Amino acid sequence: MEGGALHWPLWAPYGLYGRVDHVYGWKAFDARNGFTGAQAFLNLVESAMYAAYLWLYFARGVPDAARTRTVTGRAGAVAVLIGFSAAVMTLSKTVLYWMNEYYSGFDNIGHNPFVDIIYLWIIPNGAWLVGSTYMIWSLGGDILDGLEAASTHAKKE
Repeated sequence: MEGGALHWPLWAPYGLYGRVDHVYGWKAFDARNGFTGAQAFLNLVESAMYAAYLWLYFARGVPDAARTRTVTGRAGAVAVLIGFSAAVMTLSKTVLYWMNEYYSGFDNIGHNPFVDIIYLWIIPNGAWLVGSTYMIWSLGGDILDGLEAASTHAKKE
């Protein structure tokens, strides 16, 4: 946070975010609000899941003619399951942040002018909603395709 030993130069942009959203600022820190720490722990789990997904993609993926990578077999299934689970986690956490603000009467962001809320809170946080929803849709479709193929194969036997 601002004033901390590691703030400059590494974390300087987060000074603005801490002023926009008090959950990430001194207000929550001074109040010993556990939400930020609990959320940080879940961020670590979520980031590890995305790292595992990327590792499977790059380490086990085989380049194809379209210049993309394809991960097949069990490694592909594990990658899809991890990516889907991480995306559900991202979406759920982001919805939780929005609901936390709503049900607290916008306690952490309500001090901002509406234009700042739009540009510095809704749009950046909305990107997490859109991106994770797309991943859930895409990877969920892959999961359904795999389950459908497995059930069709099982019926033939």
